[in-house]
Amino acid sequence: MLELAILGFLYDTPLHGYELRKRIAALTGHVRPVAESTLYPAIKRLEKAGLLVRTTEPGAAAAPRHVLSLTDEGRSELRRRLAAPGERDITDENRWFTVLAFLRHLDDAAAQAAVLRRRLAFLEEPASFFYDGDRPLHAEEVDDPFRRGVLTIARATSRAELGWLRDTLDSLGG
Repeated sequence: MLELAILGFLYDTPLHGYELRKRIAALTGHVRPVAESTLYPAIKRLEKAGLLVRTTEPGAAAAPRHVLSLTDEGRSELRRRLAAPGERDITDENRWFTVLAFLRHLDDAAAQAAVLRRRLAFLEEPASFFYDGDRPLHAEEVDDPFRRGVLTIARATSRAELGWLRDTLDSLGG
């Protein structure tokens, strides 16, 4: 997820490491804070793989600043990852939002629709956070007001996303 976010933000424009970290934190930070100890090793891995380059420019103070940019290989890698996200990228809401944030960079509407159909299929499966044996429980069947709250909020969120997915798939022609 972190590497996808790095590639996605750099696809738009070259960024300094600090600005990149701020943008990633804005996207995922409330759930998964981005520490320098994880961001900079990920940047180095991507740089070593030839997916991004680092250039140096004079800083506002005495220290030079490093600007990160995607290579053509980095752009291709982002599109490859967006076209074939892993199962967890489809089923985990936070990972899904990262995919969704950059899906516009996948140029092919049919490929975008294929990713959205995978998420739609996942959301259409009967599921719950709580079960009676193998049967998923609905909010109305739960006495605990807090668990009922979890189920009520999840149902509303799921309905909103399902509506958006169906509308967007219709607009993409697939």
